Amino acid sequence: MSRSIGFWRCWALVVGSMIGSGVFMLPAVLAPYGKYSVLGWLISGAGTILIALTLGRLASRSPHLGGPYAYVREAFGEIPGFYVGWGHWISYVLATASIAVAFVGYLAFFLPQIGSEPALAGTAAIALIWITTGVNISGVGSVGVLQLVTTLLKLLPLFIVAVGGLYLGDFQSVPLKNPDEQSFIFLVASMVMITMWAYTGIENGSVPADDVIDPERTIPKALLFGTLTGTAIYVAAGIGVMALVPLDALGKSTAPFADAAVYILGSAGAALVAIGAMISTLGAMNGNTLAAGMLSRAIALDRLFPSRMGQLNNRGVPQFSLVLAGLVASVLIAMNFSRGLVAVFELLILLSTLATLLPYAASAVAELLLQQRDNSEGKSVHIMVRLIAIAAFSFSLFAIVGSGLEIALQGLILLLLGTPVWYFSRRSHKIS
Repeated sequence: MSRSIGFWRCWALVVGSMIGSGVFMLPAVLAPYGKYSVLGWLISGAGTILIALTLGRLASRSPHLGGPYAYVREAFGEIPGFYVGWGHWISYVLATASIAVAFVGYLAFFLPQIGSEPALAGTAAIALIWITTGVNISGVGSVGVLQLVTTLLKLLPLFIVAVGGLYLGDFQSVPLKNPDEQSFIFLVASMVMITMWAYTGIENGSVPADDVIDPERTIPKALLFGTLTGTAIYVAAGIGVMALVPLDALGKSTAPFADAAVYILGSAGAALVAIGAMISTLGAMNGNTLAAGMLSRAIALDRLFPSRMGQLNNRGVPQFSLVLAGLVASVLIAMNFSRGLVAVFELLILLSTLATLLPYAASAVAELLLQQRDNSEGKSVHIMVRLIAIAAFSFSLFAIVGSGLEIALQGLILLLLGTPVWYFSRRSHKIS
């Protein structure tokens, strides 16, 4: 398969996967924290940069298909690699379902009937999953072009709100708020867990490594600059929304950026942002779907997922894996949509974020172990590289603490569900 993803397409995979449903929906969730929410964005951004640097180092050392899964398997062996890969694949499927739900929420701005009828909304979300699956089946080159176009288009409404808030809003009067009167550490941990949903997806630039041009250099650069791009946008846009919309109204808003745009462009602004949100979620789903297919193929090629998940179609993409991920995401939506848009979205993003943070933490430990191997072979390892990996691991654990006990237990159950898959995979590859 010829390599077709250069720096800008790889950058677009990172930014496009990050800037999805989160940035358009999280300002309402963060409204109870007031100005403290900016601190949450900044700390999550700093922690994500540490993770990006660690993943970039791993990718330049060993640019294998699969991203974090491949790094953990190389460092610790098959069983830890399998569970990290399984958890990461589950996170992609959960994210695909949640992003589809978010898309339907913004589609309801133009078609209100969809928002009021769960069956119709579920059908629309499932249809979107299969549209993006079809694009991915058509070939990786098509995915890269779509990702670059949607990434550039989605930035426009965010830029409008950020600049409009700077000139027309009043951020200085926004108070610092601690709604649950938590200690400062747990206050920050809670905000980080919420905001990290908007940062998950940075690893998407490292997953399709065997289709990236000059992966040893391209992937680390795309991860770093993609994370910096996302952080700047999140902070600027978050401040813009809070500067324009009163906190009480913002906390009740189902479309906070649309409400903010009304103050700048009137009712036409709300429609513009709704379109931007739909483009944003489409781009995020596109990158997420590609990463899910490539990850499952990587694990199957290592004989840890069923063999059929590693097969490519005549366009060079893992069609069976893409279809399987689409089916699971569709079932998740069909089973839960009667609970309502917001409840389903909240559950899915918390579980998906938790399932993504675990591979991040495991990748940081893998980097430390591989550094130790380099040392034993006489290769020098700079102290700063070690400190970055330690800081990335510590940040990942800190964010996991913010998930709470209930979500952590549900995540553990999802992880353990991979055990039957492990045994079935061994049989499909005829491993004795």
